Amino acid sequence: MLVNGIGENVYQVDNQVATVNLTPGIQVYQEKLLEFEDKELRLWNPRRSKLAAAIINGLSIFPFERDSVVLYLGASAGTTCSHISDICCDGRIYSVEFSATMMREFLDVSKNRPNLLPLLEDATRPSKYHHLVESVDVIYSDVAQVHQTELFIENFKYFSKENTKGILMIKARSIDVTVKPSIIFRQEKSKLEQHGLKVLEEIRLDPYEKDHIAYICEKSF
Repeated sequence: MLVNGIGENVYQVDNQVATVNLTPGIQVYQEKLLEFEDKELRLWNPRRSKLAAAIINGLSIFPFERDSVVLYLGASAGTTCSHISDICCDGRIYSVEFSATMMREFLDVSKNRPNLLPLLEDATRPSKYHHLVESVDVIYSDVAQVHQTELFIENFKYFSKENTKGILMIKARSIDVTVKPSIIFRQEKSKLEQHGLKVLEEIRLDPYEKDHIAYICEKSF
């Protein structure tokens, strides 16, 4: 087994990625656990996590540090959130999820991870939770709906500071199934730029997620 550190609490394990388990012995989604030196690693499945897919596909800008404060939009059941929780072990991850069903699953994950802060809220309405969330270092958005770019931009306005980085996962088919994904991607990138965000990197997520792209961005002024 060849193991190399590739980021804060993130390792490459042969051709896979893994994070240092914040809760040794506890799995979140039946992921494989590995022992490495004095650490326990959780293999990070790129077919269950778009961030893992982006890393495997060559993501070079990785803004997460051990003490990062993160706003996660679209937390779902907590798969990717749990790995960010491993990485930002001394930070805080404000985790917004609209579905009560998904939030119940998320609470099972967060009960063992004090840095995960669940918010049962609508990510399209940041004004409803702005009093609960501080300015953050990273805004991560994975909300598969028509206005996924717009809600990301709106949350960036509320919660970003000077050096905040944003990661937006775009699912083209959730925006318009009749338009080629490449055209959708260009349109959504243009929206980001029109609203004062500079795209620093873009990564397609194939073959792990079809018709998806990740945009990494920051304020352009």
